[in-house]
Amino acid sequence: MCCDLKRRFLLLYATQKGQAKAIAEEIWQQAGSHGLEADMHCMSEMDKYELETEQAPVVIVISTTGTGDPPDTARKFVKRIQDRTLPPDHFAHLQYGLLGLGDSEYTFFCNGGKTVDRRLQELGAQRFYHTGLADDCVGLELVVDPWIDGLWLALKEAFQQQEAKGGMSSAVNAASGPPSAAPPEMHLSSEVENLKIEDEGVRSSVVASPIDSEPSLVHSVPPVSQSALNVPALPPEYIEVQFQDTHGENPQPSCLLSEGSAFEVPVIKAVQLTREDALKTALLLELHVADTAFDYQPGDAFCVLCPNSASEVEELLHTLGLSDKGECFVSVKVKQGTKKKGATHPQHIPERSTPKFILTWCLEIRAIPKKAFLRALVECTSDAGQKRRLQELCSRQGASDYTHFIRDPNLCLLDLLHAFPSCKPSLSVLIEHLPKLQARSYSVSSSSLYCPGKLRFVFNVVEFPACASRQVSRKGVCTGWLAELVAPLLHPNTNAVDTGGGGFSTAKVTIFARPNNTFHLPADPSVPLMMVGPGTGIAPFIGFLQHRQKLREEHPDWAFGETWMFFGCRHQDQDYLFKQLRCFLENGTLSHLKVCFSRDSSTAEVASTAQVAPPKYVQDVIRLYAKEVARVLLKEGGYFYVCGDKKHMADGVSDAVVDILSMEMEADKLEAMKILATLREAKRYLQDVWS
Repeated sequence: MCCDLKRRFLLLYATQKGQAKAIAEEIWQQAGSHGLEADMHCMSEMDKYELETEQAPVVIVISTTGTGDPPDTARKFVKRIQDRTLPPDHFAHLQYGLLGLGDSEYTFFCNGGKTVDRRLQELGAQRFYHTGLADDCVGLELVVDPWIDGLWLALKEAFQQQEAKGGMSSAVNAASGPPSAAPPEMHLSSEVENLKIEDEGVRSSVVASPIDSEPSLVHSVPPVSQSALNVPALPPEYIEVQFQDTHGENPQPSCLLSEGSAFEVPVIKAVQLTREDALKTALLLELHVADTAFDYQPGDAFCVLCPNSASEVEELLHTLGLSDKGECFVSVKVKQGTKKKGATHPQHIPERSTPKFILTWCLEIRAIPKKAFLRALVECTSDAGQKRRLQELCSRQGASDYTHFIRDPNLCLLDLLHAFPSCKPSLSVLIEHLPKLQARSYSVSSSSLYCPGKLRFVFNVVEFPACASRQVSRKGVCTGWLAELVAPLLHPNTNAVDTGGGGFSTAKVTIFARPNNTFHLPADPSVPLMMVGPGTGIAPFIGFLQHRQKLREEHPDWAFGETWMFFGCRHQDQDYLFKQLRCFLENGTLSHLKVCFSRDSSTAEVASTAQVAPPKYVQDVIRLYAKEVARVLLKEGGYFYVCGDKKHMADGVSDAVVDILSMEMEADKLEAMKILATLREAKRYLQDVWS
């Protein structure tokens, strides 16, 4: 397991979508050039490592999934270390460094890594290197790259300290050489490839725009265009694709799932909730689930298995030169003799299927290309100028260009292939670098008690407009597909066609459950609750109200708590999604309905005076009811629910609640923030948000 001539450290990763694994593999690749050997394992492979007896330093790379959970591959590990019978010195012998991955668009940023880090500390483990928390919202590489740069010096110092204690330094130092005192930046040349195009004619005429012009996706300007470049090492190839003469059938897409039971169900109703001239198109779909074992509660989420756009798949096949082979069967295997550590067959790729199937159902062709992918694409590009620009975009010197021209505008592989037409990657390169096509998650917008056998959900059709880097506009992978799928159900006059009478449309979707363990109605119906859901964020609360209405009908002797609904949209006559909210108000299910319209200056269904303009956003409305919010949360033990966009709404609502608590309690803001944190811990301030 370890080499006699190299210092060994244990490298563990826990990944949900593959990013943590890719970063761990990069660390593993770089280790050898530093005289080190990384013993790399997935955290779930608990039979292959033993932290209780591990004497070498441990490096951990771990992502976060859901609303702050550790990835599936870390669940057993986390459960084991959270055993409260473990003594506080259980890991006193352990030295570790941890890199957490997350997205600050979500409330519990990097919570997977923070959970492991905190628990290791509680059990006596010592950090030999500072904990890194990388943010996918702004670019993981902003933290990941410098964290890896500094890791090698920290590891060498950790080994030196161990050897000084154990008196075993001489043999190892003889093999690895004297430790360098240089700062992490000095190790750059051993971690990356230094590339420099010597042909000045190519550099100036093909790649760089004139000195006073602006850079773009395909053109660079000084200093980038005139720099020697530090680019990532070329990832080792590990997938082999072989075309076969045999025929057959592709597997069912649902067979690729590892999440449990999936159900193919018909769409029996589709309603466009917004007017044609609204900025966004919101649709409500109703699924028939009566003939399945699918079960849900209001507040739960579920996932839809969706394909990539058929036209984009055909375009990609054409670009790859596979138009006439799209339906030919291929076998996908791990390449013999590959240098990739622990190379295994990707679970989301069938061993035998067609290129068209793989591109349609298996690979996230809309994923923003990572720098390692760009580095691999360099080798697939024949034009010298285009090759140089791709090198720049994946280099340290081109980090700003990568963010500005690829990451921020959400470019995908097709956009790059349009921009760099001499780039002709193979199918195997795509399988190696594109992540698994993920099922898309949606909040349930119904109650099975209110409408048994049916499931409803609401979504906006996502739009990606054309821009300087993207030649064409695109719709969201799943929302665009769903909108096209149900188009026959959308009538231009009534906006809804219900097949009724047991006759279902031919439109079907495959779904599987993704239960939410916390975003549910209070177990005690007498507890008051406040709901904040502008736009499609109102979806789960329709299910809440349907459920509460049915309970009121079935149990007239029960005591039911006060219910508040804060809703907001742009225009009252264009995107007021559920005007039937007033029905809940009229029958007593809803106690208070407060609605605001951000683009209609003269209308709002809240109290305001002639001197004060109507509130524009839900957070503004909440401030108008400060005393009621404080009463429900502080005196009556109520619940506060927020659903919708995080950056532009949920954070604003959180700030408003902090200000209300501070004002009503006559406490400083820090104390109010602590109270809100306590409410979160008690699962009484709950969020279902997205970026």
